[in-house]
Amino acid sequence: MGSFSDFAQNMDWAGLADLLLQVAAVLLCLTVHETCHGLAAYSLGDPTAKAQHRLSLNPLRHIDPFGALMMIVAGFGWAKPVPVDMRYFKHPKTGMAVTALAGPVSNLLLAYAALTLRAALIGAYYTGGPEGLGTAIDFLAMTAVLSVGLGLFNLIPFPPLDGSKVVEGFLPDRIYYGILRYERWGMLLLMAILWTGILSTPLAIARDWVLDLLVKGSSWPLTLMLG
Repeated sequence: MGSFSDFAQNMDWAGLADLLLQVAAVLLCLTVHETCHGLAAYSLGDPTAKAQHRLSLNPLRHIDPFGALMMIVAGFGWAKPVPVDMRYFKHPKTGMAVTALAGPVSNLLLAYAALTLRAALIGAYYTGGPEGLGTAIDFLAMTAVLSVGLGLFNLIPFPPLDGSKVVEGFLPDRIYYGILRYERWGMLLLMAILWTGILSTPLAIARDWVLDLLVKGSSWPLTLMLG
């Protein structure tokens, strides 16, 4: 009993709570990202994601453990790709581009929603709200930072990231289908690039710039509440 008491006293409970909040934020960002890919494909006529139960808000259906770990450690990462069969699309290249773009756009919208709610909670906190609001405010801030990081990372025009599929939608068919044949090797090369750390600084700069814009655009609840 004494050893457990010592363990409990020495445990960094605040750090553990922050880690759990961060994990929850990562799961939310990745789940929204992949679900929106599937919803976009489904709306364009592709039932593949629905048939494989990927139109779900259950994070266990979407999480790639290493990609989630990268989000926690580096602020950007990925989930298991939603299966898409472009043969169902009336315009295959355009359909793929729209489906790919849905993920990053959903992350930017999620970040804006999180920051707007955060501003409202800050207003409530400073006008007599309960102390527990601080945890929710921290969670929403983490969600916004991670969601913007995930969205911007996936907009990089490098296979197999979403940005590459958007750019490829404007390429001639011969080049487009040629790139698709080698796309599976893109992840290995991308991992090597990430290992060097050369993307960390530009991604952080871009993330902070977008976050600054979103914070300015989402502060209106706080302004209204505090006058």
